[in-house]
Amino acid sequence: MQSLREVISGEPTHHGCRTTIEIHMGEHNVHRGAEPSALRAFTNHLMRDVRALEMMLQEGMFESGVRRIGAEQELFMVDERGQPAPVIEEVLERNTDERIVTELTKFNVEFNMDPLQYGADCFSQMEASTTGLIDTVRGLTREVGSEVAMTGILPTAHLSDFAMDYMTPRPRYYALNDAISRLRGGAGQYQIRGIDELFVKHDSIMLEGCNTSFQTHFQVSPEEFPRYYNIAQVVAAPCLAAATNSPLLFGKRLWRETRIALFQQAVDTRSSNLYLREMSPRVHFGTSWVDESVMEIFKEDISRFRVLLTTELGEDPLRALEAGEVPRLMALQLHNGTVYRWNRACYGITNGKPHLRIENRVLPSGPTVIDEIANAAFWYGLVAGLARTYPDVSDHIEFYEARYNFNAAARNGLASQFRWLDGSNRPAHELILDTLLPLAEKGLAASDVDAADIDRYLRIIQRRVETQKTGSQWQLDSLAHMEGVGSRAERLAALTRGMVERQKEGAPVHEWSLATLEEGYTPTGMKDTNVEDYMTTDLFTVHEEESIEFVARLMDWQKIRHVLVEDEQHRLVGLVSHRTLLRHMAERTEQPEGGVPVSEIMVAEPISVSPDRPTAQAVELMREHEIGALPVVRENRLVGIITQQDFIEIAGSLLDDTLGLDDDLSEETTE
Repeated sequence: MQSLREVISGEPTHHGCRTTIEIHMGEHNVHRGAEPSALRAFTNHLMRDVRALEMMLQEGMFESGVRRIGAEQELFMVDERGQPAPVIEEVLERNTDERIVTELTKFNVEFNMDPLQYGADCFSQMEASTTGLIDTVRGLTREVGSEVAMTGILPTAHLSDFAMDYMTPRPRYYALNDAISRLRGGAGQYQIRGIDELFVKHDSIMLEGCNTSFQTHFQVSPEEFPRYYNIAQVVAAPCLAAATNSPLLFGKRLWRETRIALFQQAVDTRSSNLYLREMSPRVHFGTSWVDESVMEIFKEDISRFRVLLTTELGEDPLRALEAGEVPRLMALQLHNGTVYRWNRACYGITNGKPHLRIENRVLPSGPTVIDEIANAAFWYGLVAGLARTYPDVSDHIEFYEARYNFNAAARNGLASQFRWLDGSNRPAHELILDTLLPLAEKGLAASDVDAADIDRYLRIIQRRVETQKTGSQWQLDSLAHMEGVGSRAERLAALTRGMVERQKEGAPVHEWSLATLEEGYTPTGMKDTNVEDYMTTDLFTVHEEESIEFVARLMDWQKIRHVLVEDEQHRLVGLVSHRTLLRHMAERTEQPEGGVPVSEIMVAEPISVSPDRPTAQAVELMREHEIGALPVVRENRLVGIITQQDFIEIAGSLLDDTLGLDDDLSEETTE
């Protein structure tokens, strides 16, 4: 999702348009921990870039009358278990195609497609190019024992996969992490509510790498930029509703397109203690319509968001203009690459001519190539269709309504209600089927797109919406189909592996059968799993000053054999086992006034493990210390519990045969 991989140079790169010069987050020249004087100098240069861009617009230097489209594809790499595979370095060692590049994490990869003239069979060409490049990446990953997965968020990803050890070792990534962390002043806080709720802290920007997308680019002239950009804002909601493909994060069912919320929070630098102050996150939808010029976007983002990074700037843009040259505007592009609008304005140079593009960052990766191209065709068709119908969409809908629609689509997908241009409130699926698909068809036809392509790709959107089978719905339905069978980790692995196999077959998602547990990887032993694959996170805990009578009732009511004791900061302080409680009750001769506090019978400072501890080691700890449960602790906070009963229910025969556990270890002896 993030544009952090472009090399700062004068050479062409491939940011959705292969012949386009783009300067964003440079591989070698981005500075980490710049001095205040360097930041000031960079900001001053940024002002000169803005002035140069204004002069270029005034002089009519930009390319007009040309429609080009392009796309970027982001992917996950997974191992035979469907888990993230941190193999990007090995993949790139084997790669010879310069369009295939790194991303933030070692288990992400990106490629950038050549630009295409808009019209005729451009979408068939885009599909063929995407398929070919994915096949190339698949071949490279198979050489290192991995596969690729196309999804907005990988279902099997664990929080431990986003430690700094898994950051792709490039200066630009470390520099961005340092800058965001400095502004944020501490760990990032993530809270997303859906069917389930996620509430977690993380101390780096690595969770940004939990998202992958299929980004599309649309070249427009400066004169028409405001109108087309506003249209792109309006159509973001229905396009996203029809394309959702990331309903899960760390096993929790959240938004239909959870990556929208996750990405915003991953690079959010706002403070939570500024009384009622309005501050925009660096990932945002926008604050208002564009009235007259693309300059409104660049100036607003420079005004709102501090410079995060600097680089060597060998170009004086104003002198370049005086010499009759086209400036690269390196400072402006670097800053623009650290502000993540869902529709972003992009500056580029093609064959010596500057141009403007709208970068659509809304659409998720997957579920298949043909689904992605159908999503893109729907978006391009709607933009063209609305441009033919409405001289100015801002006359027909308030900006806050367009932003509300977008957030609703991310939360609820096709179950959303949208406020539309005609003043109606419409269910998303009804609006798409009755109004937007015919509009997109007219827009594509007016753009001289081949009729066969229009029918092929829009029919996929139609069938997907009619059946309500988006990628998100397939994931949720598959999990529901497997409910009560196997462990959560096994269900998520089966879901991911089933997804990967169906992506190879290439049928659109509305034709997919549900995933089954049998499609998952069968481990040969506990060495293939970690504690977080099996731990229980829905905990019933007590404070050490509470009574043991309450603990007894809690065990009875909730059918549990171990109760964890924590303090107000959720730090583990003790554990009470069923056996310990029974022994105390049997030996007690009198009932003290006020009852016996938990602190008198609990095991203080019990043995614990971290979520990323190999499961086999956890079981060995249980056997060695003759205990039946292990609290799970991360960064001194209680996050879960793992018991031998969990293993017995999930893989009893494996435990018996491989580890030789005795039945009586399900009862903890805490001495």
